[in-house]
Amino acid sequence: MTAPRVAVLDYGIGNLRSAQKTLERAGADPVLTRDPDEVAAAAGVVLPGVGAFGRVMEAIRETRVDDIAHAAVASGTPFIGICVGMQALYESSEENPGVDGLGILPGTIRRLTSAETRIKVPQMQWNRLDLHGDSPLFANLPEDPWVYFVHSYAPEATDDVIATCEYGGTVTAAAARGNVMATQFHPEKSGRVGVQIITNFVELCRDPAWSERPERSAGESAAAAAAVQTPDPAWSERPERSAGESAAAAAVQTSDPAWSERPERSGKQ
Repeated sequence: MTAPRVAVLDYGIGNLRSAQKTLERAGADPVLTRDPDEVAAAAGVVLPGVGAFGRVMEAIRETRVDDIAHAAVASGTPFIGICVGMQALYESSEENPGVDGLGILPGTIRRLTSAETRIKVPQMQWNRLDLHGDSPLFANLPEDPWVYFVHSYAPEATDDVIATCEYGGTVTAAAARGNVMATQFHPEKSGRVGVQIITNFVELCRDPAWSERPERSAGESAAAAAAVQTPDPAWSERPERSAGESAAAAAVQTSDPAWSERPERSGKQ
């Protein structure tokens, strides 16, 4: 089976190599590019991003990636924004007032705050996703998927939200509208769950009708979910854990290649 070519938009900022490696692991043929013709010929497009919203938007416009992104979305090509790449898809951000986003998704990026709870900003930790609806981006995930976040801002709640997490309140974790998908968390840093999410995106690039295939049975979903199940980072703190469970804990931890990178292991949040 031919690997679909996926264009990772290169505007000089972003976790480009990490995104490229995860796409390769998920079965894609990724290319870092900002060539309009190369992007137009791709089966899928990824917009990564890290750092400040204003600087990201400045770089996107300087490299004309804004026009390329709009053309890719208009063509119906599967498109995903990651972290600040997600934020760039919206209209504006409280981080840099007066700076326009791409306006592909409606809404504003808001700072993480809570009137009820004092929370650390940025959120820099593993957190559990609450899935909303039945997005093909989240096919074959375990019942309680955990993913990795590093952010101080997130999109406000809109009808496009397909996943949230709790961090001093409900926070938008992912959104989708038509062929456009976006994650505030980092799939490329989220172990097996992250790889499964990117694999789902690659399958959409390979065949946009993949999510509607009848052979994606409940049995298949259950088997795949079991294969990508990752441990609960908070499990070690649960009071019901007995001393006899330590050996089982070790087995679970070693089954997750990203476990050693979790911030709570070093006491950082």
